[in-house]
Order: sequence, then C-alpha cells, then structure tokens
Amino acid sequence: MICITGDMHGDYSRFGKIPLLKKGDFLIVAGDFGFLWDKTEKEDRTIKKIGKKRFYTLFVEGCHDNYDLINDCPKEIFCGAETHHISGRLYHLCRGGIFNLQGIRIFAFGGGVSPDITVRQMQNRWWGEEAVTEDEIAYANENLEDHDFKFDYAVSHEAPASLKQFLAFEQNNLTRIHFFLDEVLKKSQYIHWYFGKLHKHKVIPPKFTALFDNYIYIPTNDKEKRKIERLKKRKKI
Repeated sequence: MICITGDMHGDYSRFGKIPLLKKGDFLIVAGDFGFLWDKTEKEDRTIKKIGKKRFYTLFVEGCHDNYDLINDCPKEIFCGAETHHISGRLYHLCRGGIFNLQGIRIFAFGGGVSPDITVRQMQNRWWGEEAVTEDEIAYANENLEDHDFKFDYAVSHEAPASLKQFLAFEQNNLTRIHFFLDEVLKKSQYIHWYFGKLHKHKVIPPKFTALFDNYIYIPTNDKEKRKIERLKKRKKI
C-alpha cells in the first residue's frame, strides 16, 4: 500500500495518523519534510527513529528543507531511480525519477520557490538549490521518455503553472519549475497528481489534489482496495 501526504514540517506526531501502513509499504511526503533542518542530536535520533519504522518513508524536497543536509547523504538507486539514503527505510526522492513502488509508478519532482526568501536569507535559512536546474529537467525528461511519458501518479511540492493560475495561487512567483511541470502535465498519461505547496486539502478536478495534513491511500492489490473501501464507508479514512 502507498500513502501520500502533504508538508510535515518536522512534526513527528503526523506519523501517528497512518496506522494502515504495514511492513514494506510506503509513505510519501509531498515536500517540506522538515526533519533534516538543524542537525541536532535530537533531530538525528528522530531521523533514525523514522528510518526504523516498518514502512518506507519517502519524500520530495520543498521550500523548507535543508538542502545541505540532504545532499550530504549518499546517493543510491532505490525502486528504479536516484535517491538520497537518509537512514534505514528513509529516503529522499531525487527530482525527475520514476519509482516503481509495488507495481505503481510514481513520478517525483521536488523543489520550489520560497515566498519568504528575503527573511530566510537574513536568517541563513534559504538554499538556492530549491530552484530547478536544466540538468534536473534533462534527467526527468530522459526518464519520462524511457517510460513513454506514462506513469501512475505524480508527487511534487509545487503545482504546474496552469494550475497555480487557475487557483490564483502565488501567480507572481511562477518560475522554470512551474512551467516545466506544466510541460510534463501536457505530455504525460497518468492517473492523478498530488502536490503539497498549497497547505490545504483541495481536490481540483479532474486529476489533481492539494495535500496538507490529510492522507491519500493507494492500494496495490485487490485485498488492499477492499480494505480501503470498507474504511471509507465507515468514515475511518
């Protein structure tokens, strides 16, 4: 089973709200994971604790992640694409990878544009690496071409440009990443696209969902599908 949620911002209590995940399942965070931030002893203990969970925790980076700490972690191919291996079963999904998770193909593309750049620059808490590079776009396009521009779900922090314009959300901050995601949107065949930047739960028909502290469960077999349907009927998820 796969579970997708929005920005965690280092809030460990969020892990207590996903009891459905069992050993070998996957939790994906759509940016602003936030647990790699200060490199304190407490933070290191928390990261190791996350890595020891029965399920895999995967995240794309957002605008409030420490890129220096992420990039210090070793690179590793995991589920078919590049990651940074953080600890145990905790991985950062590199931009542009298409990951095969129990037969479900996930296109992952983190990064974004901080709306509070000036303040965070003064605090030395802003990283230029949040902006997409042409090499990352080339890597994404290569993977997309290898998969004939077909995948099951996209997980990004930012939304494509056309979606941000439709939502009237941060339209003054449209940059290369938003227009590239728009290109992917127009060229690709997929089931649904999830993103976290909006900081609210909002379904945007026909194929988009903004995530925050809600959880989307994606079954990988018929048994899981029936279980999710039963829990939805009982309003448990």
